[in-house]
Amino acid sequence: MNPKNPARFRDIHADRLDLAAARNWMSSICGPHRLHAGRPEAVRFQHSGSVLKGMSTTLGCIEYGTEVTIGIVEAERFNSYSLSLPLVGEQELSVAGRYLQSNPQRGVIVSPNQSQELNITGDCRKLQVVIPLLAMRRTLEEMLQRPAERPLVFEPEMDARDGAAAAWWRMVRHLNEEMELSELFGQAFFSRDLERALLKGLILAQPNNYSEALRQCLAEKVPHYLLRAREHIHAHAREALGLDDLEAAAGVSRFKLFEGFRKYFGSAPMTYLKHYRLHGVRQDILASGASRSISEIALGWGFAHLGRFAGDYRKLFGETPSATQQRLHGLSGRGGCRRELARE
Repeated sequence: MNPKNPARFRDIHADRLDLAAARNWMSSICGPHRLHAGRPEAVRFQHSGSVLKGMSTTLGCIEYGTEVTIGIVEAERFNSYSLSLPLVGEQELSVAGRYLQSNPQRGVIVSPNQSQELNITGDCRKLQVVIPLLAMRRTLEEMLQRPAERPLVFEPEMDARDGAAAAWWRMVRHLNEEMELSELFGQAFFSRDLERALLKGLILAQPNNYSEALRQCLAEKVPHYLLRAREHIHAHAREALGLDDLEAAAGVSRFKLFEGFRKYFGSAPMTYLKHYRLHGVRQDILASGASRSISEIALGWGFAHLGRFAGDYRKLFGETPSATQQRLHGLSGRGGCRRELARE
């Protein structure tokens, strides 16, 4: 590794951005928010990080260079979970009438759909993980094996000294360090499983409004015939699959197959297949950027009717396939392809 270029394996790197540029930069990652500084001319924002291509989770370190306040003014448009742990310095999160102190022993979570304010000291340099709302929902539903009826809400204060949450932060710190040193973590085929483990670990480690449901779900065993049918879908999702194929794989009647899928997975078998394919398309769009066309990716996942595919994609993810591709391209344009931005 070239010691003069420690960020050469980073996807994004911003250096000494001013107030407006810093706000725009982080808005493209987290969603719209307010950024205020008592001394705007003193803002020297820096962000060095990596994007996990499976679900577009961003992991890295940021600092503003002076005291700043971040406010979530359009909570419904703030479309991510932003988790941060100071390496030096402090911050304070105000949410739902609570004032939470954050330092190297205690992290905080800024969640979507909640009005909140984060005050950051001028000497604060922090580890930050930004997880898209859709990625978190998909992971939660996979763990629950059914659709989530309400938004996932975490306890906003995270212990970084002891317990499961502290173990999660140690994993984040290790991943962040390794991503700076090796191009291995830039390989989507490898990092996709790490990203899934990161999200699942967070949902299990940090108390949330689904913790009890997850404990019950994980204690309940899914029948083997459903596992066989699901494994068949995962293995052959790019091929032409029908109910006859799933019945044969499961070895049960169509009625029992439907009953089991609705009870344990929250949807009919073919709806499960469609959603699995749509998630596969989204992962491939995020992993390939603009190097492959959306139609090529969709056809490769078995979507023969592209108009219907686009409608189903938008219904599931709340945006068009091209919007997913453009958003990723926009982030790359701000710092991807290992570019650096500087404001003197």
